Amino acid sequence: MLKKLDILILRSFIGPFIVTFFITLFVLVMQFFWLYMDELIGKGLGIWMIVQLLFFMSTTMVPLALPLGILLASIMTFGSMGENFELVAIKSAGISLLRFMRPLLFFIMFIGGLAFLFNNNVIPYANLKALSLLYDLRNSKPTFNIRAGQFNKDIDGFSIRVGEKDKDGKTIRNIIIYDHTSGAGNDRVVIAKQGEMIPSADKHYLIFRLRDGWRYEEAVSNKDGVNSYQQYRMYFRKWDKVFDLSSFKLTRTSEDLFKDAYQMMDVVQLNERIDSFRRYEKSLAKNLGIYLSPNIEAMGNDSQLAVLNKRISSVKKIITYKSSFLDLVPDSLKGRIVASSINTVRNSKGMIDISSNDKTLHHENFLQFNVEWHRKFTLSFACVLLFLIGAPLGAIIRKGGLGMPMVIAVAFFVVFHIMSITGEKLSKTGSIPTWIGMWMATGMLLPIAFILINQARNDSQIFTKEWYMRVWTKAISVFKKSK
Repeated sequence: MLKKLDILILRSFIGPFIVTFFITLFVLVMQFFWLYMDELIGKGLGIWMIVQLLFFMSTTMVPLALPLGILLASIMTFGSMGENFELVAIKSAGISLLRFMRPLLFFIMFIGGLAFLFNNNVIPYANLKALSLLYDLRNSKPTFNIRAGQFNKDIDGFSIRVGEKDKDGKTIRNIIIYDHTSGAGNDRVVIAKQGEMIPSADKHYLIFRLRDGWRYEEAVSNKDGVNSYQQYRMYFRKWDKVFDLSSFKLTRTSEDLFKDAYQMMDVVQLNERIDSFRRYEKSLAKNLGIYLSPNIEAMGNDSQLAVLNKRISSVKKIITYKSSFLDLVPDSLKGRIVASSINTVRNSKGMIDISSNDKTLHHENFLQFNVEWHRKFTLSFACVLLFLIGAPLGAIIRKGGLGMPMVIAVAFFVVFHIMSITGEKLSKTGSIPTWIGMWMATGMLLPIAFILINQARNDSQIFTKEWYMRVWTKAISVFKKSK
Protein backbone atom coordinates (compact mmCIF):
# COMPACT_ATOMS: atom_id res chain seq x y z
CA MET A 1 0.00 0.00 0.00
CA LEU A 2 2.77 2.39 0.92
CA LYS A 3 4.53 1.83 -2.40
CA LYS A 4 1.33 2.63 -4.27
CA LEU A 5 0.90 5.73 -2.11
CA ASP A 6 4.46 6.82 -2.89
CA ILE A 7 3.85 6.40 -6.61
CA LEU A 8 0.57 8.33 -6.32
CA ILE A 9 2.27 11.25 -4.58
CA LEU A 10 5.12 11.32 -7.11
CA ARG A 11 2.69 11.30 -10.03
CA SER A 12 0.64 14.06 -8.42
CA PHE A 13 3.77 16.20 -8.02
CA ILE A 14 5.64 15.69 -11.31
CA GLY A 15 2.88 17.09 -13.53
CA PRO A 16 2.44 20.43 -11.70
CA PHE A 17 6.21 20.67 -11.25
CA ILE A 18 6.92 20.45 -15.00
CA VAL A 19 4.15 22.96 -15.81
CA THR A 20 5.13 25.51 -13.13
CA PHE A 21 8.83 25.20 -13.93
CA PHE A 22 8.39 26.01 -17.61
CA ILE A 23 5.87 28.77 -16.89
CA THR A 24 8.33 30.38 -14.46
CA LEU A 25 11.18 29.97 -16.93
CA PHE A 26 9.10 31.57 -19.68
CA VAL A 27 8.24 34.56 -17.47
CA LEU A 28 11.90 35.10 -16.55
CA VAL A 29 13.02 34.91 -20.19
CA MET A 30 10.34 37.42 -21.20
CA GLN A 31 11.57 39.70 -18.43
CA PHE A 32 15.05 39.50 -19.96
CA PHE A 33 13.75 40.49 -23.39
CA TRP A 34 11.78 43.32 -21.85
CA LEU A 35 14.96 44.69 -20.24
CA TYR A 36 17.08 44.46 -23.40
CA MET A 37 14.37 45.03 -26.01
CA ASP A 38 15.47 48.59 -26.83
CA GLU A 39 19.05 47.47 -27.44
CA LEU A 40 18.13 44.51 -29.66
CA ILE A 41 15.33 45.93 -31.82
CA GLY A 42 16.43 47.20 -35.21
CA LYS A 43 19.63 45.13 -35.33
CA GLY A 44 18.32 42.89 -38.11
CA LEU A 45 18.73 39.71 -36.08
CA GLY A 46 18.02 36.48 -37.90
CA ILE A 47 15.75 33.74 -36.60
CA TRP A 48 18.69 31.48 -35.75
CA MET A 49 20.40 34.25 -33.75
CA ILE A 50 17.23 34.88 -31.75
CA VAL A 51 16.78 31.15 -31.11
CA GLN A 52 20.37 30.88 -29.89
CA LEU A 53 20.01 33.84 -27.55
CA LEU A 54 16.67 32.55 -26.25
CA PHE A 55 18.06 29.06 -25.61
CA PHE A 56 21.22 30.15 -23.79
CA MET A 57 19.45 32.81 -21.73
CA SER A 58 16.71 30.37 -20.71
CA THR A 59 19.46 27.98 -19.59
CA THR A 60 21.01 30.64 -17.36
CA MET A 61 17.57 31.31 -15.81
CA VAL A 62 17.17 27.71 -14.57
CA PRO A 63 18.80 28.38 -11.13
CA LEU A 64 16.11 30.99 -10.47
CA ALA A 65 13.15 29.13 -11.99
CA LEU A 66 13.81 25.71 -10.46
CA PRO A 67 13.33 26.61 -6.75
CA LEU A 68 10.21 28.64 -7.55
CA GLY A 69 8.78 25.79 -9.60
CA ILE A 70 9.40 23.33 -6.76
CA LEU A 71 7.81 25.66 -4.20
CA LEU A 72 4.72 26.29 -6.31
CA ALA A 73 4.31 22.63 -7.34
CA SER A 74 4.62 21.38 -3.74
CA ILE A 75 1.99 23.85 -2.52
CA MET A 76 -0.34 22.91 -5.39
CA THR A 77 0.15 19.16 -4.87
CA PHE A 78 -0.43 19.06 -1.13
CA GLY A 79 -3.09 21.78 -1.33
CA SER A 80 -5.04 19.77 -3.91
CA MET A 81 -4.74 16.62 -1.77
CA GLY A 82 -6.01 18.54 1.23
CA GLU A 83 -8.85 20.08 -0.75
CA ASN A 84 -9.97 16.64 -1.95
CA PHE A 85 -9.69 15.20 1.58
CA GLU A 86 -6.96 12.80 0.48
CA LEU A 87 -4.72 13.99 3.31
CA VAL A 88 -7.49 13.24 5.80
CA ALA A 89 -7.83 9.71 4.43
CA ILE A 90 -4.07 9.15 4.54
CA LYS A 91 -3.77 10.42 8.12
CA SER A 92 -6.78 8.35 9.21
CA ALA A 93 -4.92 5.27 7.91
CA GLY A 94 -2.17 6.00 10.43
CA ILE A 95 0.33 7.45 7.97
CA SER A 96 2.01 10.60 9.26
CA LEU A 97 2.72 13.75 7.26
CA LEU A 98 6.46 13.11 7.33
CA ARG A 99 5.94 9.59 5.97
CA PHE A 100 4.02 10.60 2.87
CA MET A 101 6.40 13.54 2.37
CA ARG A 102 9.33 11.13 2.28
CA PRO A 103 9.15 9.99 -1.38
CA LEU A 104 8.91 13.58 -2.59
CA LEU A 105 11.76 14.59 -0.28
CA PHE A 106 14.00 11.92 -1.82
CA PHE A 107 12.90 13.01 -5.28
CA ILE A 108 13.68 16.68 -4.49
CA MET A 109 17.08 15.69 -3.10
CA PHE A 110 17.73 13.88 -6.39
CA ILE A 111 16.65 17.03 -8.26
CA GLY A 112 18.99 19.04 -6.02
CA GLY A 113 21.90 16.78 -6.98
CA LEU A 114 21.09 17.21 -10.65
CA ALA A 115 20.79 20.96 -10.04
CA PHE A 116 24.33 21.04 -8.63
CA LEU A 117 25.70 19.18 -11.65
CA PHE A 118 23.76 21.50 -13.95
CA ASN A 119 24.92 24.60 -12.07
CA ASN A 120 28.53 23.42 -12.05
CA ASN A 121 28.89 22.15 -15.61
CA VAL A 122 26.14 23.53 -17.84
CA ILE A 123 25.62 27.04 -16.42
CA PRO A 124 29.26 28.19 -16.98
CA TYR A 125 29.07 27.10 -20.63
CA ALA A 126 25.65 28.72 -21.08
CA ASN A 127 26.89 31.94 -19.44
CA LEU A 128 29.87 32.01 -21.79
CA LYS A 129 27.68 31.60 -24.87
CA ALA A 130 24.86 33.87 -23.70
CA LEU A 131 26.93 36.78 -22.37
CA SER A 132 29.36 36.79 -25.32
CA LEU A 133 26.46 36.71 -27.79
CA LEU A 134 24.58 39.41 -25.87
CA TYR A 135 27.73 41.58 -25.82
CA ASP A 136 28.11 41.31 -29.60
CA LEU A 137 24.43 42.02 -30.23
CA ARG A 138 24.37 45.06 -27.96
CA ASN A 139 27.46 46.52 -29.65
CA SER A 140 26.42 45.79 -33.23
CA LYS A 141 25.10 48.55 -35.49
CA PRO A 142 21.42 48.83 -36.37
CA THR A 143 20.36 47.71 -39.82
CA PHE A 144 20.87 50.24 -42.58
CA ASN A 145 17.51 51.92 -43.21
CA ILE A 146 16.94 54.86 -45.56
CA ARG A 147 13.91 56.99 -44.67
CA ALA A 148 12.45 59.59 -46.98
CA GLY A 149 13.12 63.22 -46.04
CA GLN A 150 15.82 62.40 -43.45
CA PHE A 151 19.60 62.40 -43.53
CA ASN A 152 21.12 59.01 -42.80
CA LYS A 153 24.66 58.86 -41.33
CA ASP A 154 24.84 55.16 -40.50
CA ILE A 155 27.53 54.53 -43.14
CA ASP A 156 30.82 56.01 -41.94
CA GLY A 157 31.93 58.94 -44.09
CA PHE A 158 28.61 59.50 -45.86
CA SER A 159 25.44 61.53 -45.30
CA ILE A 160 22.59 60.37 -47.52
CA ARG A 161 19.22 62.03 -48.04
CA VAL A 162 16.39 60.64 -50.13
CA GLY A 163 13.51 62.98 -50.91
CA GLU A 164 11.00 60.28 -51.88
CA LYS A 165 10.91 56.52 -51.57
CA ASP A 166 8.36 54.40 -53.42
CA LYS A 167 6.36 51.58 -51.84
CA ASP A 168 8.51 48.94 -53.55
CA GLY A 169 11.36 49.95 -51.22
CA LYS A 170 13.83 50.27 -54.12
CA THR A 171 12.91 53.29 -56.23
CA ILE A 172 14.16 56.60 -54.80
CA ARG A 173 14.04 60.23 -55.99
CA ASN A 174 15.76 63.53 -55.23
CA ILE A 175 18.93 61.94 -53.84
CA ILE A 176 21.74 63.89 -52.17
CA ILE A 177 24.95 62.13 -51.08
CA TYR A 178 27.67 63.95 -49.10
CA ASP A 179 31.02 62.15 -49.21
CA HIS A 180 33.25 62.93 -46.17
CA THR A 181 35.74 60.12 -46.65
CA SER A 182 38.56 62.50 -47.59
CA GLY A 183 38.36 64.19 -44.19
CA ALA A 184 38.10 67.65 -45.76
CA GLY A 185 34.39 68.20 -45.24
CA ASN A 186 31.72 68.23 -47.94
CA ASP A 187 34.21 68.26 -50.82
CA ARG A 188 32.30 65.60 -52.77
CA VAL A 189 28.57 65.83 -53.41
CA VAL A 190 26.32 63.71 -55.62
CA ILE A 191 22.85 64.89 -56.64
CA ALA A 192 20.47 62.78 -58.70
CA LYS A 193 16.81 63.03 -59.68
CA GLN A 194 16.04 59.33 -59.31
CA GLY A 195 17.61 55.92 -58.79
CA GLU A 196 17.32 52.48 -57.31
CA MET A 197 18.72 50.78 -54.21
CA ILE A 198 20.03 47.31 -55.11
CA PRO A 199 21.64 45.09 -52.43
CA SER A 200 24.34 42.68 -53.53
CA ALA A 201 23.71 38.93 -53.42
CA ASP A 202 25.80 38.48 -50.26
CA LYS A 203 24.27 41.57 -48.56
CA HIS A 204 27.74 43.04 -48.05
CA TYR A 205 27.24 45.95 -50.45
CA LEU A 206 24.44 48.35 -51.37
CA ILE A 207 24.38 49.79 -54.90
CA PHE A 208 22.75 53.13 -55.59
CA ARG A 209 21.99 53.04 -59.37
CA LEU A 210 21.51 56.76 -59.98
CA ARG A 211 20.15 58.45 -63.10
CA ASP A 212 20.18 62.01 -64.40
CA GLY A 213 22.46 63.67 -61.86
CA TRP A 214 25.57 65.70 -61.15
CA ARG A 215 28.81 65.03 -59.26
CA TYR A 216 30.59 67.94 -57.57
CA GLU A 217 34.19 67.68 -56.35
CA GLU A 218 36.58 70.17 -54.82
CA ALA A 219 40.33 69.72 -55.20
CA VAL A 220 43.20 71.57 -53.53
CA SER A 221 46.56 71.81 -55.29
CA ASN A 222 49.74 73.32 -53.91
CA LYS A 223 52.06 75.03 -56.32
CA ASP A 224 55.07 77.07 -55.16
CA GLY A 225 53.64 77.10 -51.63
CA VAL A 226 50.34 78.58 -52.74
CA ASN A 227 47.09 76.62 -52.38
CA SER A 228 44.71 76.78 -55.28
CA TYR A 229 41.15 75.50 -55.13
CA GLN A 230 39.38 73.95 -58.06
CA GLN A 231 35.85 72.67 -58.43
CA TYR A 232 34.73 70.00 -60.88
CA ARG A 233 31.19 69.34 -62.02
CA MET A 234 30.33 66.17 -63.96
CA TYR A 235 26.98 65.24 -65.40
CA PHE A 236 25.93 61.61 -65.66
CA ARG A 237 22.96 59.81 -67.14
CA LYS A 238 23.61 56.62 -65.22
CA TRP A 239 26.09 56.01 -62.41
CA ASP A 240 26.49 53.33 -59.74
CA LYS A 241 27.57 54.32 -56.24
CA VAL A 242 28.60 51.30 -54.15
CA PHE A 243 28.45 51.41 -50.34
CA ASP A 244 30.24 48.87 -48.16
CA LEU A 245 27.84 47.39 -45.54
CA SER A 246 30.34 45.06 -43.87
CA SER A 247 30.29 47.19 -40.71
CA PHE A 248 26.61 46.31 -40.24
CA LYS A 249 27.34 42.60 -40.20
CA LEU A 250 27.42 41.01 -36.75
CA THR A 251 30.99 40.09 -35.84
CA ARG A 252 31.54 37.59 -33.05
CA THR A 253 34.08 38.41 -30.36
CA SER A 254 36.43 35.60 -29.37
CA GLU A 255 34.99 33.70 -26.40
CA ASP A 256 38.49 33.43 -24.90
CA LEU A 257 38.11 37.04 -23.74
CA PHE A 258 35.22 36.01 -21.45
CA LYS A 259 36.55 32.71 -20.08
CA ASP A 260 38.33 34.27 -17.09
CA ALA A 261 35.09 35.72 -15.67
CA TYR A 262 33.80 34.00 -12.54
CA GLN A 263 30.43 33.22 -14.17
CA MET A 264 32.21 30.94 -16.68
CA MET A 265 33.95 28.63 -14.18
CA ASP A 266 33.09 25.43 -12.35
CA VAL A 267 33.97 24.56 -8.74
CA VAL A 268 37.44 23.23 -9.56
CA GLN A 269 38.38 26.31 -11.57
CA LEU A 270 36.97 28.60 -8.88
CA ASN A 271 39.04 26.80 -6.23
CA GLU A 272 42.19 27.33 -8.27
CA ARG A 273 41.49 31.03 -8.74
CA ILE A 274 40.61 31.53 -5.06
CA ASP A 275 43.87 29.84 -4.01
CA SER A 276 45.82 31.99 -6.47
CA PHE A 277 44.26 35.13 -4.99
CA ARG A 278 45.28 34.06 -1.49
CA ARG A 279 48.83 33.30 -2.59
CA TYR A 280 49.05 36.61 -4.40
CA GLU A 281 47.95 38.58 -1.31
CA LYS A 282 50.67 36.89 0.76
CA SER A 283 53.31 37.52 -1.90
CA LEU A 284 52.19 41.14 -2.23
CA ALA A 285 52.77 41.81 1.48
CA LYS A 286 56.09 39.97 1.39
CA ASN A 287 57.34 41.88 -1.67
CA LEU A 288 56.30 45.19 -0.12
CA GLY A 289 58.24 44.34 3.04
CA ILE A 290 61.33 43.42 1.02
CA TYR A 291 61.11 46.74 -0.86
CA LEU A 292 60.72 48.86 2.29
CA SER A 293 63.01 46.97 4.67
CA PRO A 294 66.29 48.63 3.49
CA ASN A 295 64.83 52.04 4.37
CA ILE A 296 62.66 51.18 7.37
CA GLU A 297 64.19 48.87 9.92
CA ALA A 298 60.80 48.14 11.48
CA MET A 299 59.73 46.47 8.21
CA GLY A 300 62.39 43.77 8.56
CA ASN A 301 61.77 40.23 9.71
CA ASP A 302 62.12 39.02 13.30
CA SER A 303 65.83 38.26 13.02
CA GLN A 304 66.55 41.72 11.64
CA LEU A 305 64.53 43.36 14.43
CA ALA A 306 66.39 41.29 17.02
CA VAL A 307 69.73 42.48 15.62
CA LEU A 308 68.49 46.09 15.67
CA ASN A 309 67.39 45.83 19.33
CA LYS A 310 70.74 44.26 20.26
CA ARG A 311 72.64 47.08 18.62
CA ILE A 312 70.55 49.71 20.41
CA SER A 313 71.03 48.06 23.79
CA SER A 314 74.82 47.79 23.25
CA VAL A 315 75.24 51.53 22.69
CA LYS A 316 76.84 53.02 25.77
CA LYS A 317 76.40 56.64 24.89
CA ILE A 318 73.41 57.88 22.97
CA ILE A 319 73.99 61.02 20.95
CA THR A 320 71.26 63.61 21.38
CA TYR A 321 70.56 66.62 19.25
CA LYS A 322 68.56 69.73 19.99
CA SER A 323 66.11 70.21 17.14
CA SER A 324 66.86 67.99 14.14
CA PHE A 325 69.09 65.17 12.97
CA LEU A 326 70.40 67.53 10.30
CA ASP A 327 72.22 69.45 13.03
CA LEU A 328 74.74 66.60 13.12
CA VAL A 329 75.24 66.60 9.35
CA PRO A 330 77.88 68.81 7.70
CA ASP A 331 76.50 71.71 5.70
CA SER A 332 77.98 70.37 2.47
CA LEU A 333 75.93 67.16 2.74
CA LYS A 334 72.60 68.51 4.00
CA GLY A 335 71.16 69.18 0.53
CA ARG A 336 72.04 65.74 -0.76
CA ILE A 337 70.66 64.01 2.32
CA VAL A 338 67.39 65.96 2.21
CA ALA A 339 66.91 65.26 -1.51
CA SER A 340 67.73 61.56 -1.02
CA SER A 341 65.33 61.29 1.93
CA ILE A 342 62.50 62.99 0.04
CA ASN A 343 63.05 60.73 -2.96
CA THR A 344 63.09 57.62 -0.74
CA VAL A 345 59.88 58.64 1.04
CA ARG A 346 58.19 59.50 -2.26
CA ASN A 347 59.13 56.13 -3.80
CA SER A 348 58.04 54.27 -0.68
CA LYS A 349 54.70 56.07 -0.63
CA GLY A 350 54.16 55.34 -4.32
CA MET A 351 54.94 51.68 -3.79
CA ILE A 352 52.55 51.50 -0.82
CA ASP A 353 49.75 53.19 -2.81
CA ILE A 354 50.22 50.83 -5.76
CA SER A 355 50.26 47.79 -3.49
CA SER A 356 47.19 49.02 -1.62
CA ASN A 357 45.18 49.59 -4.81
CA ASP A 358 46.33 46.27 -6.20
CA LYS A 359 45.31 44.44 -3.04
CA THR A 360 41.89 46.17 -3.00
CA LEU A 361 41.23 45.16 -6.61
CA HIS A 362 42.32 41.57 -6.06
CA HIS A 363 40.32 41.34 -2.84
CA GLU A 364 37.16 42.46 -4.66
CA ASN A 365 37.78 39.80 -7.30
CA PHE A 366 38.45 37.26 -4.56
CA LEU A 367 35.07 38.03 -2.97
CA GLN A 368 33.28 37.68 -6.33
CA PHE A 369 34.88 34.31 -7.02
CA ASN A 370 34.14 33.17 -3.48
CA VAL A 371 30.49 34.20 -3.83
CA GLU A 372 30.24 32.26 -7.09
CA TRP A 373 31.75 29.19 -5.41
CA HIS A 374 29.06 29.21 -2.71
CA ARG A 375 26.36 29.85 -5.33
CA LYS A 376 27.13 26.44 -6.87
CA PHE A 377 25.83 24.80 -3.70
CA THR A 378 23.07 27.15 -2.55
CA LEU A 379 20.83 26.20 -5.51
CA SER A 380 20.64 22.56 -4.42
CA PHE A 381 19.83 23.47 -0.82
CA ALA A 382 17.28 26.07 -1.98
CA CYS A 383 15.36 23.34 -3.83
CA VAL A 384 15.11 21.19 -0.68
CA LEU A 385 14.35 24.17 1.57
CA LEU A 386 11.52 25.51 -0.56
CA PHE A 387 10.01 22.04 -0.77
CA LEU A 388 10.10 21.79 3.04
CA ILE A 389 8.23 25.11 3.11
CA GLY A 390 5.82 24.39 0.26
CA ALA A 391 4.67 20.90 1.28
CA PRO A 392 3.39 21.82 4.77
CA LEU A 393 1.99 25.10 3.43
CA GLY A 394 -0.10 23.16 0.93
CA ALA A 395 -1.28 20.81 3.65
CA ILE A 396 -2.30 23.80 5.79
CA ILE A 397 -4.09 25.97 3.20
CA ARG A 398 -5.84 22.94 1.56
CA LYS A 399 -6.26 24.73 -1.77
CA GLY A 400 -5.15 23.47 -5.18
CA GLY A 401 -4.88 25.17 -8.55
CA LEU A 402 -3.11 28.44 -9.32
CA GLY A 403 -5.07 30.80 -7.05
CA MET A 404 -4.07 30.94 -3.41
CA PRO A 405 -1.01 28.64 -3.92
CA MET A 406 0.40 31.04 -6.50
CA VAL A 407 0.03 34.05 -4.20
CA ILE A 408 1.63 32.33 -1.20
CA ALA A 409 4.42 30.75 -3.28
CA VAL A 410 5.34 34.07 -4.90
CA ALA A 411 5.30 35.81 -1.50
CA PHE A 412 7.68 33.27 0.06
CA PHE A 413 9.92 33.22 -3.00
CA VAL A 414 10.15 37.02 -3.06
CA VAL A 415 11.25 36.98 0.59
CA PHE A 416 13.79 34.25 -0.15
CA HIS A 417 15.10 36.06 -3.24
CA ILE A 418 15.40 39.43 -1.48
CA MET A 419 17.36 37.86 1.39
CA SER A 420 19.58 36.01 -1.10
CA ILE A 421 20.33 39.19 -3.07
CA THR A 422 20.96 41.15 0.15
CA GLY A 423 23.34 38.51 1.46
CA GLU A 424 25.17 38.37 -1.86
CA LYS A 425 25.63 42.14 -2.00
CA LEU A 426 26.90 42.23 1.59
CA SER A 427 29.32 39.41 0.76
CA LYS A 428 30.67 41.15 -2.32
CA THR A 429 31.31 44.35 -0.38
CA GLY A 430 33.07 42.43 2.39
CA SER A 431 30.62 43.65 5.04
CA ILE A 432 30.07 40.10 6.27
CA PRO A 433 31.89 36.81 5.64
CA THR A 434 30.99 35.26 2.32
CA TRP A 435 29.61 32.02 3.71
CA ILE A 436 27.26 33.92 6.04
CA GLY A 437 25.92 36.16 3.26
CA MET A 438 25.38 33.35 0.75
CA TRP A 439 23.69 31.03 3.25
CA MET A 440 21.78 33.75 5.10
CA ALA A 441 18.48 33.17 3.28
CA THR A 442 18.67 29.41 3.82
CA GLY A 443 19.54 29.80 7.47
CA MET A 444 16.70 32.27 8.14
CA LEU A 445 13.99 30.27 6.34
CA LEU A 446 14.98 26.83 7.61
CA PRO A 447 13.43 27.38 11.09
CA ILE A 448 10.25 28.62 9.37
CA ALA A 449 10.15 25.35 7.41
CA PHE A 450 10.33 23.31 10.62
CA ILE A 451 7.61 25.45 12.22
CA LEU A 452 5.33 24.94 9.21
CA ILE A 453 5.95 21.18 9.25
CA ASN A 454 5.01 21.08 12.93
CA GLN A 455 1.89 23.15 12.26
CA ALA A 456 0.86 20.87 9.39
CA ARG A 457 1.33 17.76 11.56
CA ASN A 458 -1.05 19.30 14.13
CA ASP A 459 -3.62 20.24 11.44
CA SER A 460 -3.14 23.97 11.96
CA GLN A 461 -5.80 26.25 10.53
CA ILE A 462 -3.82 29.49 10.37
CA PHE A 463 -4.62 29.88 6.64
CA THR A 464 -8.37 29.32 6.93
CA LYS A 465 -10.94 32.10 7.16
CA GLU A 466 -12.75 30.41 10.06
CA TRP A 467 -9.60 30.49 12.21
CA TYR A 468 -9.26 34.26 11.78
CA MET A 469 -12.98 34.72 12.45
CA ARG A 470 -12.65 32.82 15.73
CA VAL A 471 -9.60 34.86 16.72
CA TRP A 472 -11.48 38.07 15.87
CA THR A 473 -14.52 36.98 17.87
CA LYS A 474 -12.37 36.18 20.91
CA ALA A 475 -10.58 39.50 20.63
CA ILE A 476 -13.91 41.35 20.50
CA SER A 477 -15.24 39.45 23.50
CA VAL A 478 -12.12 40.19 25.53
CA PHE A 479 -12.36 43.86 24.58
CA LYS A 480 -16.01 44.02 25.68
CA LYS A 481 -15.26 42.36 29.02
CA SER A 482 -12.49 44.85 29.70
CA LYS A 483 -15.04 47.66 29.49
